[in-house]
Order: sequence, then C-alpha cells, then structure tokens
Amino acid sequence: MFLLFDNDLTLRIHLGIYGKWNFHELIDSNSTAPDPVGQVRARFSNLKAVADLRGPTVCEVITADEVEVVERRLGPDPLNANPKNREANRFIDRVMKSKTSIGIQLMNQDVISGIGNVYRAELLFRAGISPHLAGNMLSMEQLQAIWDDSVKLLRVGVATGVMITRDELFKKKPKKSDRYFTYKREGLPCRVCGTNIAIELMAARKLYWCPGCQN
Repeated sequence: MFLLFDNDLTLRIHLGIYGKWNFHELIDSNSTAPDPVGQVRARFSNLKAVADLRGPTVCEVITADEVEVVERRLGPDPLNANPKNREANRFIDRVMKSKTSIGIQLMNQDVISGIGNVYRAELLFRAGISPHLAGNMLSMEQLQAIWDDSVKLLRVGVATGVMITRDELFKKKPKKSDRYFTYKREGLPCRVCGTNIAIELMAARKLYWCPGCQN
C-alpha cells in the first residue's frame, strides 16, 4: 500500500502476516478518538473516523524514486487491473523461467503479490498441482488457471473480510476450521479424496498439501 503525502514523499505500508488496521467511527464532529492502545505504528483520521495501523512488516516514508524501485521489484497483484492479460502473463513468465518449486515461488512477492501461506496451499490444492513441482515444468494453461483462481479467491477475501477457499461457502459465514481444503488440516482426511493432509517445512514455512489430489 502506498499513501501519497505530496509530490516527493510517500508512506509505504506492507501489512505482512501480523499487520492490521483498526477503525473507529466518530459519531459527530465533537467526538474525540480513543487513545491508542498498544503499539500503534501510525494513525490516520478525519472528522468521521480514525484508523490505527498495527504490526506491519513495513511502514516507512520513501521518495518517489524509491517508490519506483519497489514497484518494479514487486510481482503482479491479482487484485489489480489486468488489461489484455498483461499481469497474468508477467506472473506466468516469471514462474516458467525458474526451476524453483511452485510452492516456493507463490510465496515470493517478486513473482506474485499478496499470496501468503493460506492461499499458497489452497491455490495449489484447487489446481491439483504438487507444491514440489518446478515452475518451468508447469504449462501456461496451468499457470493461467492458478492466476485466475487467485483473482477469484482474493476478491472473495476482500468482499468477506476473511479467507475462504471452498466455493460452496463463499456466501456463508463458515467457522475457521471449515474454510479451507488443506491449510492447518494436517493429519485430517482430505475433503475430496480422503488421503491424510500432509505437512512439511518448505523454505522455513509450513506447507500443507494432499498427497492424493496433488501427486
């Protein structure tokens, strides 16, 4: 996220795993915002509301030149516009040029933005693709399908405020334990094939996958 201060300075925010916003609505112009509680990195306010930023991975003021460097480095964002499939093609091109496993590449913000551990596990399960498969071994069709599904799932997440990856639950309010196919379900039977969901460390992060559906 970039918040423009003026022509030269921009506030760059990356929420990461633990970052979040807390919002407080002000009843009228005479209302006062509550005092910050805990470690608030930044506070934004107007006459109607206050927003507190907590626990971001990055919160820094940078110059216009530094903004360009960050934007060039970041991979395509599934929530951004995608004219003529341009952003999807950037993602596909970056994956197919690397022998690194797709499970690692999906967690690389230089390859694709916004895909954390939950979406990594769930996207690969929904695609029926092993997380260990090298990126250059995947077809353009497989990678296009992953991109399209990431657009779908992230839009659902934005609309609902929670991560849900089972289509039949998109318009419901499922318990956290019911929202996913594989994430944090290690040792439990796969919802599709019955094989126990596996867990392992991949690049120091927990990886959840189904050896039956993703072989």
